[in-house]
Formats: sequence, structure tokens, C-alpha cells
Amino acid sequence: MKNLITIAVDAMGGDNAPQKIIDGIDLHAKNSKNVYYKLFGDKDIIDPIINKKSIDKNLFEIVHTNEKIKGEDSAFTAAKKGKNTSMWLAIDSVKKKLSDIVISAGNTGALLVIAKLNLRMIENIDKPALSGLWPSKKGMSVVLDLGANIECNDKNLIDFAIMGSSLLKSLFPEEKPKVALLNIGSEEIKGNEVIKTTYQKLNQIINEDFEFKGFIEGNNLMNGDVNVIVADGFTGNVALKTAEGTANFITSELKQAMTSSILSKIGSLISVNSLKKFKKKLDPRLYNGAILLGLDSPVIKSHGGTDYIGFANSLAVCEKIVKNNLIDKIKNSIN
Repeated sequence: MKNLITIAVDAMGGDNAPQKIIDGIDLHAKNSKNVYYKLFGDKDIIDPIINKKSIDKNLFEIVHTNEKIKGEDSAFTAAKKGKNTSMWLAIDSVKKKLSDIVISAGNTGALLVIAKLNLRMIENIDKPALSGLWPSKKGMSVVLDLGANIECNDKNLIDFAIMGSSLLKSLFPEEKPKVALLNIGSEEIKGNEVIKTTYQKLNQIINEDFEFKGFIEGNNLMNGDVNVIVADGFTGNVALKTAEGTANFITSELKQAMTSSILSKIGSLISVNSLKKFKKKLDPRLYNGAILLGLDSPVIKSHGGTDYIGFANSLAVCEKIVKNNLIDKIKNSIN
């Protein structure tokens, strides 16, 4: 619709869909009046749920299909299911410029494959990258690639640095991108040939869009000294899963320690405000929404296991990306 950002939503993707999806839209719509939601999915299931919500009926529509991609489907199987699945139709809506951005909480492999089949790459970019948002001591960081490409060459990593910087500026316009390459050490001689070559080339690039800060090791990822962290998909995915596991471990152990005795429970009550801040900092729902960069239309992957709050946060990411012209920023920086 005119003057509104149109988000194509795969309403059938992820756990507890479409209930979670509609609950997330309901929450997001309460805080934003600039978005039109185009839902793709089974109208017979969606209608009874969405009609109970207070969402303005002028701000959404349902495109019916009773076909969907299952979480256990392989990427090949998902692609073979054809053009009538909710995920495919949502992506096709962006391809045809009927929507500004697409979001799905469904099968990640399927989303990557179907997006690449339907959408063109931005000129001069060879590979797309899956990026995410991580908290740090000083704010937020963009990390990429999180698993779209197991192997990368130096050009791919340089492209990731440029795209990640554009994403940071779209989401946090006040921040200056500071780029680092994730490596096994901070010295120039450390790492494989690809990472060392990338380091040398980034050092020689004069780019007003970001500042290159060299290598960063895994134990410094959340210090906040840099805010765009670049890796190949294998390394990035291992870092992501390690960070998620560590956060879950710390939260679980802290909860157990705080409830292990009467004294610890009293201590918890005394420090309840500090504990709430700590819990919020580690809440993965606040950072939900991986962004597939490199395609000529924006694609967002919500975590399949998140709840409606996490999905609403992904919708907020969608809104910012379109509002701040992410794709144009990448095109202007890459050429």
C-alpha cells in the first residue's frame, strides 16, 4: 500500500505457526503504524486467529495456500515442492516488487535455496551471506557469514565486510562501522592464506563506509571494540552456536545458583533489578532475525523456535532495513 512498508510474511514457517506469527504481528503493529503485512498461508487456519486480534484490517491481507515447507524437508525437497508453498509465494511477492521485504521462521536451508532461485544477486557480489546481530559491552555488532557459505575466498570476505557495514548503518545510523576478521590470532602471520590475503587487501582499501581494525579472536567478540565481524560460513556458524550455548549455560547455572538455598533466594530478591538487566542482555529474542545479504531484495530469517516476542523483533528489523534503504546502501558501496 502507498506510503506503507509491505512485509511478505511466511505465516506457516517455524514452531507454533501461524499462532506465533500472528501474535508477533499483533505486537509489532501496536508499536508501528507504517507497515502493511501480506501473509501467505492457509486462510482457514489464519482467519480464526487473526480475527481475534486488534490488528487494523486495512493493514493486512491473506494470500491463501494450503501448502507449506516442513522443518524436516531438505532444501532439495523444499525446492521440488514448487511454487505454491507459503515460503515460495512470500519470496515471489518480493521478486515481483509487490512487497518490500520477506520474512520466514521456516526451514533455513529451504529459505536460502528458494531465495537464491528466485532473486538475483546484487551486481559484483558472488555469494550471499547470512548475518546476525550480537550484543556486546558497547552496543550491538553485525556478524557474518553465519552459515550460508562453508568456503569463501578473499573477495567474498571483502564483500561481506562491505555488506555488513551497510547493514549496521541501516539498523544503527549513528554508528560508524568498525570491521574485523575473525581469526585464530591477532597477529598478521596468523590464519590461513585466504584470511591473510583478505587482511592485506582490506588494509589497502580506502573506504569511507567503514574502518578496518584487523583481526579479532573469539574471546574478544563481545568486547565492543569492533561492530562488524567477518568470517566464512563454517567459522561464523561455529562461533554462533558456541555463543548461544554459552549464554544458555550461564543463564541456567545462574538460575540454579540463585534458587539453591534460602539465603541465595533472599540474595536474588535483593538484586532483582540487576538480574533482570542481566537476563534481558542475554535474551536471544531481542536479537532475533538473521539477514540474508547479497540478493537484490532483502530476506529475513527468524529463528524457528523463537516466540511471538522474538518474531515481533524480527519484524522491527524488517521495517528498519526497508526504511533506511539497505539494498541501495550495499549497491552504492560495492560498486
